[in-house]
Amino acid sequence: PSTVIMPIDDLAEVDYSLSSLPAVFKPFIDLDLKGTVYTAGNYTDPPYVAAPFTIPDQSNSMLYLAFSEYFFQTSSFAYYIAGAFNITITEEVKSGKLYLFFFVQTCSYFNISTEIFGSIIPEVAKYSVTPYPVMLKLMATEIPIISLEQDSFTVEIQGSMEVFAVLPDSTTQSLFTMNIAANTSIALNVFDQKLMGSLCLNRLQFSLAHSNVGFFEISLLENILSYILQTEVIPSVNAKLSKGFPLP
Repeated sequence: PSTVIMPIDDLAEVDYSLSSLPAVFKPFIDLDLKGTVYTAGNYTDPPYVAAPFTIPDQSNSMLYLAFSEYFFQTSSFAYYIAGAFNITITEEVKSGKLYLFFFVQTCSYFNISTEIFGSIIPEVAKYSVTPYPVMLKLMATEIPIISLEQDSFTVEIQGSMEVFAVLPDSTTQSLFTMNIAANTSIALNVFDQKLMGSLCLNRLQFSLAHSNVGFFEISLLENILSYILQTEVIPSVNAKLSKGFPLP
C-alpha cells in the first residue's frame, strides 16, 4: 500500500497508511490504518508497538473511527523529540510585558522579577539586591506518559523549571532549578474532520533540584508557579490543541 502522510503542524506529521488489506464483509468494511505520528521529516520508528484492537459491533452510524493508545504515545514521542515541551517565559524589558514562547507567541500583563521572588524567598532577596527581570525555562526531562481512558487520556509529565535573573547586559544568571511532576488530562472530541482536545491540569508537585541562592522551602513558591502554569502555559497548550489533528 502507498504511504499516506498528513501534516499536523510545523512539528509533526501522521502516517495514515493502510497497515493491512481492507477486510470486506457484507454489512461493513474494516480499514486498519497505521496511525503513527512522527516528528516532521523524521520517520524513525517510535519505541512503541501497536497492539491490535477491535471496535465494538455497532450499526447506528455510517462511520466509526477509533484510536488506540499507540496513536497518542507516538504523538507524545514525536512532540517530545521536536522540543515542543520546552517553554521559555521571559519578560520583555521595554514593554514590561511577559512573553511566552510555545508554538505561537502570546503575551500577558503578568510581570515577574527577582523582586517578586525575593519577597517570597529571603534567599533570593539576599542574592539579588537589585531587581532584575526573571526568565523561566521549562522542559520535559522524559517522554510524557500517556494513559488512554474513555473520551480522554491522562498525561504524566516529568520536567524541570530553571529560573534565571536577566542582567542589564542581557546575560542570564541561574538562580535555582526545580523538578516538576505534572498530571494532566485531555478531553477529546471530533469537530470539522479534526480530533481536538482540551487540557486540564490535575496535579502539580515541585521539588528543589539545585539552587545558587541557598536552600529554601519550595512550598513558598508553589502558589506563584501554579499561577504561571495555569494562566500562561495551559491556555497556550489549549490554543494549540484547539487546532486539532487531521483525521483520515
